[in-house]
Amino acid sequence: MSAVIDVATTTLDQPSILDDRSFFGHPRGLGLLFLVEMWERFSYYGMRALLVLYLVNYLKWNDGDAARLYGAYTGLVYLTPLIGGYLADRFIGTRRSLVIGSVIIAMGHFSLAFETPYMFYLGLALIVIGTGFFKPNVSTMVGQLYRHGDERRDAGFTIFYMGINLGALFAPLVCGTLGQSSRFGWKYGFGAAGVGMLLGLLFYLFGREKWLPGVGVKAVHDPNNAAPGRKAAICGSNYLLLLKK
Repeated sequence: MSAVIDVATTTLDQPSILDDRSFFGHPRGLGLLFLVEMWERFSYYGMRALLVLYLVNYLKWNDGDAARLYGAYTGLVYLTPLIGGYLADRFIGTRRSLVIGSVIIAMGHFSLAFETPYMFYLGLALIVIGTGFFKPNVSTMVGQLYRHGDERRDAGFTIFYMGINLGALFAPLVCGTLGQSSRFGWKYGFGAAGVGMLLGLLFYLFGREKWLPGVGVKAVHDPNNAAPGRKAAICGSNYLLLLKK
């Protein structure tokens, strides 16, 4: 009876990747995913820091309507990754999903920079859709760097979460300063968020073949390991952990 191995073993054809300890005792691919996630979170929190201020001060919405839109947007951002994770697991693969999500997110931020009502709503929709493809799959790829039972995995996710925190720390300082500056303005704040996402995508595209060969490409089948659906379950559990961040 064939079954899908845990996501940590999807790179068994690349044993050097699983055994690599050159990044603070972890695979070098963790460092790459750290940077990718840091820049994605930079773009997300940078735009989010501006959203309500932009609605109230530029579009002249009242506080209540702005807060409701902010809440609806944030809720959708955390809902769509459940769909994106399923699509990646069943059809697209985590590697392609990450690239697709990055491109759509960047398009969303740059759409906001046009400062028109139509482009504003289009930009929000694109960011929501792009995050659905990106968010659950980058964390799944972190899990794919370790074999099942590898004691380094928890520490690896802790390092990965530090990238989230760094991106969230600097995003409001950069995007918020640009967006509220009389010299620059809102479009520069939103544009900076888009540039951040593009930087993350470029890091990934230029580094994945060297530091993440085979990661996120396909699942491996083995007659003696795991149970059907294990991969999907781990993808979902990793995403739920990220919700705490």
